[in-house]
Amino acid sequence: MFPKHIFKAYDIRGLVEGELSDELAYKIGRAYGVFLRERGLFDNKKWVVVGYDMRLSGIGYSQAVRTALRDEGFNVVDVGLVSTPLFNFACAHYSDHIGGIMITASHNPAQYNGFKITMGDGTPVGKGNGMDRICELSEQATLAKTSQLGELKSMNVLEDYLAKIFSLVKPEEIKPLKIVLDAANGMGKVTFVEMLKRLPIQVEYLYLEPDGTFPNHEANPLKTETLKDLQAKVVEISADFGFALDGDADRIGLVDENGQVVGASSVGALIGLEVLASSKEKNPLMYCDLRSSKIVREVWQEKGAKTALCPVGHALIKKIMKESKALFASELSLHLFFQEMYDVESSDLALLYILKILSSSGKKVSELVKPFSKYFHSGEINFHITNKDEIFAQLRNKYSDAVILDFDGLHFSYPDWWFCVRTSNTEPVLRLNLEADTKEEMDKKLVEVKEIVEG
Repeated sequence: MFPKHIFKAYDIRGLVEGELSDELAYKIGRAYGVFLRERGLFDNKKWVVVGYDMRLSGIGYSQAVRTALRDEGFNVVDVGLVSTPLFNFACAHYSDHIGGIMITASHNPAQYNGFKITMGDGTPVGKGNGMDRICELSEQATLAKTSQLGELKSMNVLEDYLAKIFSLVKPEEIKPLKIVLDAANGMGKVTFVEMLKRLPIQVEYLYLEPDGTFPNHEANPLKTETLKDLQAKVVEISADFGFALDGDADRIGLVDENGQVVGASSVGALIGLEVLASSKEKNPLMYCDLRSSKIVREVWQEKGAKTALCPVGHALIKKIMKESKALFASELSLHLFFQEMYDVESSDLALLYILKILSSSGKKVSELVKPFSKYFHSGEINFHITNKDEIFAQLRNKYSDAVILDFDGLHFSYPDWWFCVRTSNTEPVLRLNLEADTKEEMDKKLVEVKEIVEG
C-alpha cells in the first residue's frame, strides 16, 4: 500500500519502519527529477543538491536519492551531513544549483525520517506548489532510466555559509560573552562549532555529538521540558544565556541568564529589532505569524517598520516573503526568516544577532525582553473536533463586530484582546491562541470562546 499520507503540507515525513524505505527514497528522487523536467529546469550544466541529517537511515536514503536523480539525468552535488539552514543555503546561494532534497524529519522522534524538497531560490516544495505531483509520480510503479547518467560530485559549503553570515554580523561587533548551547544531538555541530571558534565567546556545549537516537532528550525546543538541562547549566556556570536547537537546527530556543525560558514572541521581537536596526531599507515590511503576541508588531512599528500578520508554516512564509520582498519574518514555532539569507531560516545568524545585541547594549537578556511582557497570552490550546465549519460559523456570528481575518483559519481582533482559531493540516484538531491586555480579560475570554468550541 503506497503511503500517500506521508506527503504533507511542507515536506514528506513518516516512520522508518513500515512507511519509508530505500526503494521509496529512490522513487521520490526520480519523481523530483521528473517534476524539474516538467518545469523546464533540466540543464546538464546545473546541479541538484542532496544532503542528510544524523538520523540512522539518512545515509541509505540519501544514496537512493542521489542514484535516482542521476538515473533521471541530473547532475548531483552531495553536501553530506548538513543542518537545514546549511542545506537551504547550498540550494539558494549558487546560481548553478536548481534545487535539492534533504533527508530529515526535523524535530520528530528517532523513529521518523523524511524529505525536504527545495527549489533553487530556497522555496520549499509543498502542498499547492508541487507536493501533490511528486506524490503522484512517486506512486508510479516503473520509471525508465534516461540514456544519459548525471554526474556526481561532493561539496563542502560551510566556508561560503560562514562568509555570508559574517558579512551580516561582523565578528568584531561581538564582545566576550559566555553561553551554553544545547545541540540536542542534532545538526548544530556542523556549523556552530566553527562559527563560534571565530568569536570571543566561551561556550559550554550540551549534547553536541549528532546521534539519530536522541539519547538525552527530544530535539524540540518548543517543548519547555526539553530545556531543563540547558536552564540548569546556564545558572550553574553563570552564563549570559542559553541557546537550544531542534534536530535539523532550523528552530531555536532561548534561555536568559537566570535560566528562564524566553517566550517565542519575545525572541522574534528582539531579533527582528536588530535586523531592522541593521537594515538600510526605509520602512521595510516585517511579518509575524497570526498566533504571535501583538507586542511584536508594536515594537517593530515603533522603530519604523511596516508590519503584517502571515499564516503559519515555513513554506507559506518563505513564499510570502519573496513575493512581498519582506525584510524578516518570525513564526511562533521559532523559525526565523531573513531576507539576506534568501528568505530562509538561519539559526546561526539568529545567534549572531543575539550576541550583537548583548555586545552593543551592555544589557542582560532578561532586561532586553522585559518590555515585551506587556500582554497576557494563552499559549496554544488544542481541541479535538469534528464540526469545524459549524464552530467557525458560530464564532463569526458571536464576534461579528471584530476585525476578522480569514486566512489560515480565523483571526478576531478587538482593541484590548484578540484570538485566532486554526485547524491542523493532518488531524481533526482545532488550535486556539488568545491574548488580552489583562490576565482577568484573558481568563474571561478564554472561558467564553471555549464554550463555543467545545459546544
